[in-house]
Amino acid sequence: MPPEARTKRPTAGSGIPASRANVARPVARRGGDPASSSPVFRLDDLSVYYGSFKAVRNVSMSIPQQQITAFIGPSGCGKTTLLRCLNRMNDLVDIARVEGKVLYHGVDLYDEQVNPVEVRRRIGMVFQKPNPFPKSIYDNITFGPKVAGVKGNLEEIVERSLRRAALWDEVKDRLKDSAMGLSGGQQQRLCIARALAVDPEVILMDEPCSALDPIATGRIEDLMEEIKTDYTIVIVTHNMQQAARVSDMCAFFTAEINEHSDTRTGILVEFDRTETMFSNPQDERTENYVTGRFG
Repeated sequence: MPPEARTKRPTAGSGIPASRANVARPVARRGGDPASSSPVFRLDDLSVYYGSFKAVRNVSMSIPQQQITAFIGPSGCGKTTLLRCLNRMNDLVDIARVEGKVLYHGVDLYDEQVNPVEVRRRIGMVFQKPNPFPKSIYDNITFGPKVAGVKGNLEEIVERSLRRAALWDEVKDRLKDSAMGLSGGQQQRLCIARALAVDPEVILMDEPCSALDPIATGRIEDLMEEIKTDYTIVIVTHNMQQAARVSDMCAFFTAEINEHSDTRTGILVEFDRTETMFSNPQDERTENYVTGRFG
């Protein structure tokens, strides 16, 4: 499907105010250092709280466009919390709040004028456990476009999205069948296709392969490599081999333990090219984690 045939992204009037909605999509530099690609996100001194508890502290980093960025680190270090900040999913938690800034192409996503629903359309998410709707395969894909009021040909959107998710050939003859009848790996690819159907720019993935077998995991990883030419991907993973295989950039987080309250606050230790992180990390804590000495 040629790029011009893809659904046009909404601009002014789409939910983000006119002064902020028409955010340009810069062209990523191909090849070379992935860190040199144009940034999609810039996090400035970002901290996340649940009530009075500080879950993540003072994270600053830039996430490049059309690359795969992996968040790694032990359980409880705030990886998923930080991921959910990138499309304001933490807004759905009453006691959650953020300090600092999350800039998306220079726009502060937490500005009071920014519509979080529009944010989540542009920045989609795939969760750890496949969560297809209890509807047909076709209805799963068309749900988002219908809600967004897309006027395009829904059949074309379904085929394009399923092809992009490497699922079309497996389900094209049973689009009206329940999505619940698919295997776990197929369900996860359906969820990716559902996210792609509203034509986002960014896809966030929270341990998308943790419940899948090695064959299904390999298909998801191949899919990520294929679609990163059109989408920016940020993935949380506990699988070091997976992070090394698929990501261009890698951020290692760890948790500081409060001796008085036994709570854990996530901190960013190191963020660099994946090759560097796994072969020549600058921080001893990173080296200990990626070599399996702790975590």
